[in-house]
Amino acid sequence: MQSAEGTWDLTMSTPIGRMRAVIELRSRDGVLTGTAQGTGEEVPLTEVVLDGDRLTWKQAITKPLRLNLAFDVRLDGDTLTGTSKAGRLPSSEITGERRGIRPESVNEV
Repeated sequence: MQSAEGTWDLTMSTPIGRMRAVIELRSRDGVLTGTAQGTGEEVPLTEVVLDGDRLTWKQAITKPLRLNLAFDVRLDGDTLTGTSKAGRLPSSEITGERRGIRPESVNEV
């Protein structure tokens, strides 16, 4: 099974325009956790589940609107594609790319 861990740059095509966000996913004791940053706020991800290549999570935002979002994406290596849904609003298309490990962050022995 592939890993979802890392820093992901997301682009969302929403009814109010294209938006960008960054999510951080980490695994601790086999449980995925994460945070999302975008539009001036950082929020926790909840119900983060990786099932094969399908990754789902929920998050609540307050900017630009107060919304509860549900994400459903497919992982393919270092890219993801899928949708975000906010209540009765139309689904928004999501694309994302995992940031690579920079050479200066690798410890040399």
